[in-house]
Amino acid sequence: MNKAIETTPPAAEAPQDSTAVIPAKVRAKSTKPSKRGHKLVLRRLSMEDFRDVRAIFETAYADMGGSWTREQIAALIDVFPEGQICIADKGRVIALALSLIVKYSDWGDKHTYAEITGDGTFSTHDPDGDTLYGVDVIVHPEYRNLRLGRRLYDARKELCDQLDLRAIVAGGRIPNYHKYADKMTPRQYIEQVKKREIYDPVLSFQLSNEFHVRKVIRGYEPMDADTRGYATLLEWINIYYEEKSETTTVAAQPKYVVRVGAVQWQMRSVGSLEELMRHVEFFVDTIASYKADFAVLPEFFSAPLMALSEKNDPASAIRHMAEYSNQIRAELQEMALSHNINIIAGSVPEYRGGELRNVSYLMRRDGTSDSQYKLHVTPDEKSYWGMTGGDNLRVFDTDVGRIGILVCYDVEFPELARLLADQGMSILFVPFWTDTRNAYLRVRVCAQARAIENECFVVITGSVGNLPNVKNMDIQYSQSAIFTPADYAFPQDCIAAETTPNNETVLVAELDLSLLKELHVRGSVRNLNDRRLDLYKLTLLDE
Repeated sequence: MNKAIETTPPAAEAPQDSTAVIPAKVRAKSTKPSKRGHKLVLRRLSMEDFRDVRAIFETAYADMGGSWTREQIAALIDVFPEGQICIADKGRVIALALSLIVKYSDWGDKHTYAEITGDGTFSTHDPDGDTLYGVDVIVHPEYRNLRLGRRLYDARKELCDQLDLRAIVAGGRIPNYHKYADKMTPRQYIEQVKKREIYDPVLSFQLSNEFHVRKVIRGYEPMDADTRGYATLLEWINIYYEEKSETTTVAAQPKYVVRVGAVQWQMRSVGSLEELMRHVEFFVDTIASYKADFAVLPEFFSAPLMALSEKNDPASAIRHMAEYSNQIRAELQEMALSHNINIIAGSVPEYRGGELRNVSYLMRRDGTSDSQYKLHVTPDEKSYWGMTGGDNLRVFDTDVGRIGILVCYDVEFPELARLLADQGMSILFVPFWTDTRNAYLRVRVCAQARAIENECFVVITGSVGNLPNVKNMDIQYSQSAIFTPADYAFPQDCIAAETTPNNETVLVAELDLSLLKELHVRGSVRNLNDRRLDLYKLTLLDE
């Protein structure tokens, strides 16, 4: 077919929408735009609209072959009716978008327009494909001040999401290229359009609609004199796409809304490990009863066991506490299984090979477990306990997404959270222990910064109350909280939930991980995407 490809209305000619009325389907006699206003309907195209369709194409493409034939439009509607979208004004079709579904790996980036449309027969449509291919977008020239192209693009994106397709791909004209063809290559022209040094009525519009250029194609539409035969191959990625698998079960489907419970733990004297674990299980059971996906304990929640040491000095007491850690780990794993909940087991001391470390356990509800050591040791932990930092930073896969764990002081080092974010972390858990409000605020403010910088959720929780006869752990200060990124989809203060300070309680909140996907791609600012990796980079030394 000797006609044009994706032709969108010039963005500069669209100062504002006239109306946003989308009522029920309407049919009316074709007329010029009414001075009394518009009544716009976004709907599927039908063969009853062919006269209007032909009029649009013959007006816009008079020098490029004119309109698709009745038979070709009928073929499109027959093979893929939901993919043929139009906008009618008082019954008259004034804009339309035509589409196919293809398996993109069958075609690749070197196809031509004639090839991928089956020379206008549309026999290439594959209902089992993974990509929505844009055959055409066109707006009647008399209506190019209403931003109808944007409505059609939004409708296509919604269709792509509904059909769970990977992307939208389309060939795009660069109609102003002929003005610069003697001065620059197509690649240089496209770069100048991206930088807004040059305005192109089609490419500028498509870039503003979140499409990116995959490739420049020569000979895509040879009869197009304005483009010198060149076209851009454009792609919009559906961030909600989930790859289909024959083995996928309901249980294996990704979960976007995650419920988290954090324990603001009361330090109290206990007479045995059994008594301590009864308190722990009470909170795990309570949080699990809310159908939560995670239960989070604070750093050193087992500190009351230090009082059971026969030796009173802090270094001996914490090593005595470490003797219980293996049993605590085993019992927490049993709780994760029996209560069907993932447990972030705060932290406990581990004494092995003459080295004292602080470790947080992840107990998954499928029976597996992992650990994250505290990497940075505070001056107090060194001087009182002789503690050593760990040497490995990890991101963890769970049944509801990727998470990270930074114990207390570690959250005050921005590099760690960024390294985890680069590996796909969605939720960062920060179990902490602080004694005073100013110490607590160091953790809180840094944790909130990590949520904004890394476009993730951050959960912090600590301990309250007092521990007589336990040196270096005698007083506590905590206000547990869940922090969010800073954008329109999140709370204005970037706090999903928080507790009353210094009261034993449980914090339960739901976190929508799909909002993070949206933020990464379409946020007001995009911290992860906009980094100047041409100037700096961050890597672990063991990489």
